[in-house]
Amino acid sequence: MVKARTSAAALVSKGHVRVNGARETSPGHGVKTGDVLTIALDRSVRVLKVTGFAARRGDAASVSGLYDDLEESGRS
Repeated sequence: MVKARTSAAALVSKGHVRVNGARETSPGHGVKTGDVLTIALDRSVRVLKVTGFAARRGDAASVSGLYDDLEESGRS
C-alpha cells in the first residue's frame, strides 16, 4: 500500500490502520493469517484480508498473492 516501512509505520501511528475493526497505533503489532486490515490512504480506503506471509521481503508483485482485496470482491 505504501513504498517504505517508515511510511507504513506513520500510517499506523496516526491511527489510519485498523486490524479486525480495532484501531491500531503500535507499528510493531503483529498480524496473522485471516486478519482483516482497513487502511485509510489519502483518497481511498483499502480493506485487505491477510492470506499468507512471504519467507523474505520482496517487491509489490511478489506479495500480491498474500492478501485478498475485500473491496474488489464486493464490487460488481
